[in-house]
Amino acid sequence: MKIIIRLMAVLVLVFVLPTLVSAGLWATADRLGRWSEANWGSAGILPDADATSEASIHVFSAMTGGLKGAVASHAWIVTKEKGGAYQRYDKVGWGTPIRRNHRAPDGFWYSNPPRLVVEIKGAEAERLIPKIEAAIESYPHGEPGGYRIYPGPNSNTFVAHVLRSVPELGAVLPPDAVGRDYLDNGGFVAMDGDGRDLHLSLAGLAGVSLGARSGIEVNFLGLVAGVDFNRPALKVPGFGYVGW
Repeated sequence: MKIIIRLMAVLVLVFVLPTLVSAGLWATADRLGRWSEANWGSAGILPDADATSEASIHVFSAMTGGLKGAVASHAWIVTKEKGGAYQRYDKVGWGTPIRRNHRAPDGFWYSNPPRLVVEIKGAEAERLIPKIEAAIESYPHGEPGGYRIYPGPNSNTFVAHVLRSVPELGAVLPPDAVGRDYLDNGGFVAMDGDGRDLHLSLAGLAGVSLGARSGIEVNFLGLVAGVDFNRPALKVPGFGYVGW
């Protein structure tokens, strides 16, 4: 019984308490009430495609709208072939499951500015773009009906699938990307393509991730706590990365 009480105390301290604090701070800020009032335009991060012929890859993440924006973000992928235009890929819950170019490549999301998760340019981007396109095609939840906002598969499940399939991108989604830990087909175990990161998950509701890119992570009900050794930083539910 004492073990159960201690476990519950740890869950409250590590996951519930910081999430409630984050939600409280979010609720007291001035937020837009409806999606139609939000800014979805370009944040001006990327140069015009005509201004550069260089190939590039960009993974973005931005906090979402409503109260869920206190703890959850939305991620998407942008590619640009050499001399080509930007191509943006999102997994959404309406219309075509994997949307292409439905927003500006570096657009705000519910008026929240995009954060650059990873960026690759030049010859390496040219080499990796075909792998990214193959990973997008292989996504097992890309058909109509293949979207569930919680615990997944959702927009972050899609981008996490691509990052695991193309480990040369060298990135994981931020801790607030709820749904990223839902594995393909609701599986229990997954290994990144290069074998350097291991993921265990109970349908995205609880699990652990260990590895060179993930560091040490424990996820519970979509919330993530852990340590990132690359930044370095703590991963705190509701607050994302907290560096030192």
